[in-house]
Parts: sequence; C-alpha cells; structure tokens
Amino acid sequence: MENFKLDAFDARIIEELTSDAKTPLVKLAQKLKVSNTFVHQRITKLKEYKVLKQASYSLDNWRLGYKTSAYTQIQLENSKTYKKVESELSKIPEIVECVNISGSYALMVRIFCLDNRHLRDVIYEKIQVIDGVVGTNTTISFETAFSRNVKINV
Repeated sequence: MENFKLDAFDARIIEELTSDAKTPLVKLAQKLKVSNTFVHQRITKLKEYKVLKQASYSLDNWRLGYKTSAYTQIQLENSKTYKKVESELSKIPEIVECVNISGSYALMVRIFCLDNRHLRDVIYEKIQVIDGVVGTNTTISFETAFSRNVKINV
C-alpha cells in the first residue's frame, strides 16, 4: 500500500465527493466523462488505501446548543501513559478530537460544551481526574473562521 499514488482522476473524484458526499456515482461519472464502473473502481481503491474514510454529515454544534468551544492542552505525568490517557479521553463525549503534540503538553483536545460552566466541569471533573494527567491549559475558541481538507497533490 505504500506505493499508492493519486492521479488527476482520483483528485477530481475526491474534490467532488468532499464537496458533496451524496453525489450519485452516475452523475459523478457523467461530470468526469468516464464510465460508472471506472468511478466505482476508483472509489473502491481510495477506500482500500484509506484515502476516503467515510461519507458523513457535518454538524453545526452552535445550532445543537453547544455555545462554548475550547482547545485544552494536557500535560502528562509520564509520556508512557499517553495511550491510557487517550483511551480515557475518548470516553468523554464533549471531546471531539484528540491529537498528540510536542512541547511540555503531550495531548490537545477539542471540546464542545453547552456553556462555560459545562466546560469547567468537563476540565475539572472529567479530564483533570484522569490518572496520569498533571495539568491542563485551555484556550476558548470564539469561532471557526474556516475548516477544510488538505490540498490534494497529484
């Protein structure tokens, strides 16, 4: 799988599907001026190589009542505990993303909460009590100016 290389058709298919994952394959094939079978085979290949993960809807957290968004950096007692801490963090429904980072903090999570009190409770009562967590640093996000997929290099 290491030899996988995107070509111009793969890039066009990805571009179309990330714009609208509900695009019927027939319509996509017509737009690209290729056969349905060709599009189906390429999408199968992109899924096989895990370039395309899954088709899903993007939720509007604000409209769902989550008025507070924050990024919290997490300092660990010992770097060897990061997998265990990640596992515990994955059980907290308000955390929507967890990444490993460099520096004095080992992990950073994205949190969505109903309000600032809810955020405080998540940090104090759910994150800071995890065995191995020794400190946090939280930055509240006012809004997301934009979010996008990476540029496809062919």
